[in-house]
Amino acid sequence: MAEMGKGVTAGKLASNVQKRFTRAQEKVLQKLGKADETRDAAFEEMVANFNKQMVEGGKLQRDLKAYLTAVKTMHDASRRLQDCLAEMYEPEWFGKEEVDAMAEDTDTLWLDYHQSITDKSLDSMDTYLTRFPDIKARIAKRDRKMVDFDSARHHFASLQKGKKKDEAKIAKPAALLEMAAPSWAQGLISAHQVAQTNLSYNQAEEDLGRAQKVFEELNVELQDELPVLWDSRVGVYVNTFQSLAGHQEKFHNEMSKLSQNLNDIMTKLDEQRQVKKGATAAGNTEDTDKSEAANHSESASSPPKVSKQTNRPGPPPNRPPSRLTPSPEQTEQHGSLFEDDSTATPQQCESSSGANLLDWDLEVFQPVTFPAPEAPSWDSWPAVTNGSEDELPQGFQFKVKAMHDYAATDGDELELKLGDLVLVLGFDNPDEQDDGWLMGIKESEWLLKKEAAAKGVFPENFTQKV
Repeated sequence: MAEMGKGVTAGKLASNVQKRFTRAQEKVLQKLGKADETRDAAFEEMVANFNKQMVEGGKLQRDLKAYLTAVKTMHDASRRLQDCLAEMYEPEWFGKEEVDAMAEDTDTLWLDYHQSITDKSLDSMDTYLTRFPDIKARIAKRDRKMVDFDSARHHFASLQKGKKKDEAKIAKPAALLEMAAPSWAQGLISAHQVAQTNLSYNQAEEDLGRAQKVFEELNVELQDELPVLWDSRVGVYVNTFQSLAGHQEKFHNEMSKLSQNLNDIMTKLDEQRQVKKGATAAGNTEDTDKSEAANHSESASSPPKVSKQTNRPGPPPNRPPSRLTPSPEQTEQHGSLFEDDSTATPQQCESSSGANLLDWDLEVFQPVTFPAPEAPSWDSWPAVTNGSEDELPQGFQFKVKAMHDYAATDGDELELKLGDLVLVLGFDNPDEQDDGWLMGIKESEWLLKKEAAAKGVFPENFTQKV
């Protein structure tokens, strides 16, 4: 027999062509309703579940690959970021060696995370999906064998129905042969025709048996495997996402530790910078004092300077002590020594001294120098407003007057207008008081509402004690 190719003969090729033609003819007859089709509703439901399971598995596989691609991208971005930090980090900064070691640990952590997901999640998903192409091919083969079975069944049924008709067709030519052929040949012709009819019938029956056997074997195997495969999807999904979640948790825990270490290093570096900055600022204190002394000579109408560091005015200049009017007791005490003696008579002077003024030594009339009274501090003055201490807010210290307008920049600051009177209060926590800042409430607000809720901080060098 001539060969058409490797393992393919002309007879086999002709047989395959004949099978395809027969299947196509059978499907056309089934669609036209001229031939019935073998149907199995339970198996069709299994096939629908299989197709759904295959689609879901393929989508999960694609999404896992996309996730791994994103992990790889994040790994590359993290490596570049760590390399950038290592290049910028100067050797004399705190934690240089720790930062370099942290970059290596971060890179290793990303590599382990990517490899773990690949091995435990993606590879197991790939193994799971390798079963689908084989089963899909077997389902397609089962469908083809079912068409072959239907075709053989219909052919055999048609032979059964047409057996009597075929015998009648055979009998009619035999009657003609009786007139032309010798008598001894008539029996041979009839026997030959009957044998041909029986041979076609037997051949159709054998073809039907073989087609049915092949179809039923495939059908039974698939009916056993498809439900098991459908139920296995739950375990596959559980293992895949449980493994993924476990590796994610481990990765993020380790990455959190590295991030905390990096944050601690950055905090320590900032603290050292602040300490160094403070030392530099302390060295410039003398220049700052000279600058503030120069500010004392400025006109009272010129606006005070505001510190750029905190957006608030700097510490106020030192104020000279106020000139206080001596008390009535001091005036009476010192004034009695210099009272006008024009009304005193010589006799009174003599009686008071026991001698004549003309006999006194002139040194007695030398001017007497009295020590100047010490000016009391502001804290020693009684806190009196409108003649009643009970009307003052709690913690009142003294009163000031705004010498310049001040626009508040924070919610806890006090808005000042030129001429506003402010009652200065003490801070609830003295540690919260900034240098050059006071706590107070406008006198007009206090007299109107008697509530300290409107208090706020304000720059001392914008005001003057009254």
